Amino acid sequence: MNAQDPSQQPRSQQSSSPQTALAEIGEFGLIAMMRDTLGDPTDDALVSGIADDAAVYRVDDERVHVLTTDTLIEGVHFDRAFMPLEHLGFKALSVNVSDVVAMNATPRYATVSIGIPQNVSVEMVTTIYEGLKQACDAYDMTIVGGDTNAAHGLSLSVSVVGAAAEAAVVYRSGAQVGDKICVTGDIGSSYAGLKVLLRNRKRLQEQEEDFEPNLDPFSYVIRRHLAPPAQLKRTREWADAGARPHALIDISDGLSAEVHHICEASGVGAQLYEPALPIDPETRNTATEFGEDVTVYALFGGEDYELVFTMPEDALDALDPQTYSVVGEVTERDETDEEVMIQRAHGENVPLQPGGFDHFDDTSSPGMP
Repeated sequence: MNAQDPSQQPRSQQSSSPQTALAEIGEFGLIAMMRDTLGDPTDDALVSGIADDAAVYRVDDERVHVLTTDTLIEGVHFDRAFMPLEHLGFKALSVNVSDVVAMNATPRYATVSIGIPQNVSVEMVTTIYEGLKQACDAYDMTIVGGDTNAAHGLSLSVSVVGAAAEAAVVYRSGAQVGDKICVTGDIGSSYAGLKVLLRNRKRLQEQEEDFEPNLDPFSYVIRRHLAPPAQLKRTREWADAGARPHALIDISDGLSAEVHHICEASGVGAQLYEPALPIDPETRNTATEFGEDVTVYALFGGEDYELVFTMPEDALDALDPQTYSVVGEVTERDETDEEVMIQRAHGENVPLQPGGFDHFDDTSSPGMP
């Protein structure tokens, strides 16, 4: 019997029921749906599946592998009008390494799948792989395979495998009441860089006669957007100091979203302090240039790929104080109250909504109360 034409199938088998737009549930709602559809894993070797920055599975009695995959798609995650292809290669690997680092593991191997449209040349692909090689050298890892396909738009999908002792792995779910909430480096700078790049692209497209691009005042924030480094150096320093956070996550979607993830996974609340947010002067200057609140950049901008971690105050003595900022503390979670609070610079303590980047909702505009 020949396969039946889908158009000839009974109406009950066709997609005639009301359909839900992805924007209605958002990226994290979609992930939750996927998890429910797949069901609970039954593999005894699996330590952690769809619940954290990366999956964790045992390879022997003491060691685990950490596995993650991420995709960068032209027109969604990057624009070739201002993204140098070498930087694109570096960033594609870095964002995956960041997920492995956020599990307190060491990245080892990667595979890369690339979708190549007709307007991309061999030389352009070579430049992308030069950026990938630079990232491999920076993180002491190796690309061991992948796939190439024709595509309507340029895309890079990278998978990274890391390794760690099982006892060393840190999850989102380990935060304890009384822990300090800390952030490495500075935040909001990647979003500031994106704002500058988008403005310059717009002016060039509009062919403003008197427009002469001057990116020198924004060199730091632009670099932070185009080629953000994963914080492998920080976790190695922690290991050397004998320090291990209780909870850990990287900042891909924005500090607000990541703190909410930790709170949800750990069953706790959080109190943040706006004046404590680590913001680079160039990021502040960029926000001033655009007439915007720099705190919004720091809380909701995303793509900083710094680390948020929680740790008891006395354990912080083992860390270099120049490498992190204490931005709040973990609190008891009261189901009747807001999960995360932030004390504004003027003293008012207000609820902080998750916000941050959502792949399926480009209409939302996160802001501060």
